[in-house]
Amino acid sequence: MAITTPDQLPPLPTGPPPIVLEGAPANSFRNFSQEKLPRLVTGFVATVPVIALLAVLVVLFWKAYPAIRYNGWGFLTRTTWRPGNAYANAVKTGGVLHPVAVSYGALPLVAGTLETSAIALILAVPVSVGTALAVVEKLPRRVSNAAGLFLEVIAGVPSVVFGLWGVLTFGPFLAHHVSPFVADHMPDVPVLDFFRGNVGYGEGLLASGMVLAIMIVPIVAATTRDLLRTVPRLPKEGALALGMNDWEVVRKVSLPWVRSGIIGAAVLGLARALGETIAVAMVSGTILGQVPPNLYEGMSTIAATIAQQLDGALSDGTGFEVRTLAEFALVLVAITLLTNLGARRLVRRAASTALPVGRGV
Repeated sequence: MAITTPDQLPPLPTGPPPIVLEGAPANSFRNFSQEKLPRLVTGFVATVPVIALLAVLVVLFWKAYPAIRYNGWGFLTRTTWRPGNAYANAVKTGGVLHPVAVSYGALPLVAGTLETSAIALILAVPVSVGTALAVVEKLPRRVSNAAGLFLEVIAGVPSVVFGLWGVLTFGPFLAHHVSPFVADHMPDVPVLDFFRGNVGYGEGLLASGMVLAIMIVPIVAATTRDLLRTVPRLPKEGALALGMNDWEVVRKVSLPWVRSGIIGAAVLGLARALGETIAVAMVSGTILGQVPPNLYEGMSTIAATIAQQLDGALSDGTGFEVRTLAEFALVLVAITLLTNLGARRLVRRAASTALPVGRGV
């Protein structure tokens, strides 16, 4: 028989005995509020933009459906803008009530929207990236802070101010000093005919695109500036130690490091350009039913046309013009969604590319 010594005995429990509560634990609600409640709240907040977008699309489609039935697929390829005879009795075609001889085409407005946005993006992105590089890499701290404040102030200027400035000052300046020089010195090559023609009085495609470029520069530049400030110092110092000059460091280290972010900043600027309304309405010349034949001709965009024509469309007793404007809005939403989807693919491709290292890579 084994003898147990006092040293081998288990220690006696100390302190009061544990209290066991019957039923649910007292801290169950606290655990729920600390773990599940934040997850539910953030999940609901994350679905709000999706719900809002779906609600907008449903309302627009419901309002535009009769116009979609009447206009058909030819709506996207026609260039006509004919509201019809408002004094004649309305007629029905396929169950859709509309004025006599009404015909709308979206091609000129789609072309104007894409062309002005392309001009704005081509001009604004290099200027914005160069401005951000100068602010982050070259300018003294005080000057850099002042330049950053200037960018933020420009970003907050209302669109109507840019439009008024474009009509009164910038557009006439282009018509007198810039457009004639470009049109007269452009080589006589058929592919460059788009850059020749009557320069007009400063209202048209070029003025609209350049005003949009000035409007989106602060957005792209401010975003790029913040991205460049996140580039670590160690890779740049290592590149300098390997013998690269400042431009090579920017081209092979800084810009590749934030490449996907710059693409995202450009998409933000593009979204602003696609949806800009009042500034384009003031400087575009507002010519409907015509694809601009040259860089200086008057035109319009989808957003500007909706804003300008809505008041008159409300006087249409059949409601068909309002339904057509809703169809234009659907086209603009589709263009914006396709642009953003394409940009997301570019961002993913840029983000998956390895960062180049070393001279000549």
